[in-house]
Amino acid sequence: MIKIKNVFLLGLLVLSLYSCKQEPKPESVAIVTEIRQWKPEDTRSLSGVTAKRGLILNSEKGTPGYVLYEPPASTYTYLLNKNGEVVHVWNANLNSMDSYLQPNGHLIRLERDENFPTFAAGGQAGRIREYDWDGNILWNFKYYSETELIHHDIEVMPNGNILAISYEALTPKEAIALGKDPQHIPKAGIWLDKIIEIQPAKPEGGKIVWEWHMKDHLVQDLDDTKANYGVVAENPRKININTPSGEAGPPMTQEQVDHMKQMGMMTSNATVDNQGSDLTHTNAISYNPNLDQIVISVPGFSEIMVVDHSTSTTEAKGSTGGKAGHGGDLLYRWGNSVNYGRGTKEDQRLFFQHDVKWIPKGYPGEGKLMVFNNDIRNPENKLPSMWAALGGATSPEMNVAVGDIGNYSAIYEWAIPKDSEGNYSMMDGGAFGPDQPDWSYMAPDKYSFYSAFVSGAHRLKNGHTLITQGMQGRFFEIDANKEVVWEYWNPYKFDYTLPDGSVSQPVGPFIYGIFRSTLYPSDFEAFKGKELAPLSPQPKPFIFKMPPAQKSQESVQ
Repeated sequence: MIKIKNVFLLGLLVLSLYSCKQEPKPESVAIVTEIRQWKPEDTRSLSGVTAKRGLILNSEKGTPGYVLYEPPASTYTYLLNKNGEVVHVWNANLNSMDSYLQPNGHLIRLERDENFPTFAAGGQAGRIREYDWDGNILWNFKYYSETELIHHDIEVMPNGNILAISYEALTPKEAIALGKDPQHIPKAGIWLDKIIEIQPAKPEGGKIVWEWHMKDHLVQDLDDTKANYGVVAENPRKININTPSGEAGPPMTQEQVDHMKQMGMMTSNATVDNQGSDLTHTNAISYNPNLDQIVISVPGFSEIMVVDHSTSTTEAKGSTGGKAGHGGDLLYRWGNSVNYGRGTKEDQRLFFQHDVKWIPKGYPGEGKLMVFNNDIRNPENKLPSMWAALGGATSPEMNVAVGDIGNYSAIYEWAIPKDSEGNYSMMDGGAFGPDQPDWSYMAPDKYSFYSAFVSGAHRLKNGHTLITQGMQGRFFEIDANKEVVWEYWNPYKFDYTLPDGSVSQPVGPFIYGIFRSTLYPSDFEAFKGKELAPLSPQPKPFIFKMPPAQKSQESVQ
């Protein structure tokens, strides 16, 4: 029996059967045989290609409004009514997987520039644009070079500035100077993250008015000659650059990298040397204006981290200053306390999570955090984490063959514990709490709700929650009793590629996959005076067709 290293490669074999003209290998045939046995309503299908598409449920309990999202491999942003009909389209010339509709009807879109170098880990962007309702470009901002690249997510602040996540490339020499274990540094070096605040200068460009860098807040206990040497457990507000969660796994071969590119699993700038460079892979950012704090999702460490935005850029480099007095050191972190020496593997609560958000003021749960917890481990399953599957950081115990697929996803909501003075406090034992979330959602049978990557969730003002099960392109709304009251499966897929013919964002067999969707209520200010009738004709859905079964050699004879 073939041993497949991870679930992504399982999907890769499926796609290879669909795409290659050569005779399929026996193991690929076995996988397609398994796919043929999936039922359309089976949400456990990893890719969801056999699922019924379009509107599934539209209960009167659902929240009136419109859903905004980007169809995969496209240059479009769609606005969808709750009947599953597209009512408005923004059509750009670049690919995007993330956008934000503003009260004035403008769309702020994080887009993938076609020309950026270096970075190859999914979620690449490099450009932010603002469009009016009719699709005219009002602002164009570029941010990419050999050493930096905005990626994955942005946050529009109340003052109109934009918070963005950016990679920051470090050479092997620079990584060693920061105390990184040389045995775990890829030849291309490592990529840490930073946060930048952009003040737009319309119509072109912008000014960086504030920034925070992970590299300024590291600790390590490997090399006592370095300035950031210290006892990890005594520095919970700093990031251990040598934590097992941030170690690059075994290098891929050139053949494997080439095959992943061919199958649409990697972009063209992926190399053998930069596999494992993306240590942190920060994929979401949210701002709390009442606290003047930023929260980010760091799936490479399976943690969320909170930093103080009230600091100056100078204070953000150190450990003093700002309202909380900790400078740019972490105010709070949660999800994987083993990373700072105050927990064990059994204490881990987050697994390659996405889309952390503060619940807004005036909403049920206001002030709490919400996150999509993607890849929760089934203790009886030997499947490696999706972070390992994506070729990022891993640990030795993850280098195992696939067992039965038994991981699952959940939505978590929780309040950050505070002391009597309002400071974020730690539990007995020194880890940041809580031990468990205050509220969670998972499927009644647990295992039918699963998306190992992308995805998101956000609270609505009426207490409902919109969830994006991104891997399969499923959107659904649950009420306060966790009942599904609306459900839609994305039926669209396009064929946008980069100038060199490669994929713009790696998707592989997850052809309907969606990074995130957002529900805006019917009374959202942007919709005032707008005609929101269904487009006629509607965009053409992509119909997946199973390739014909291969005839055996005996039947041919």
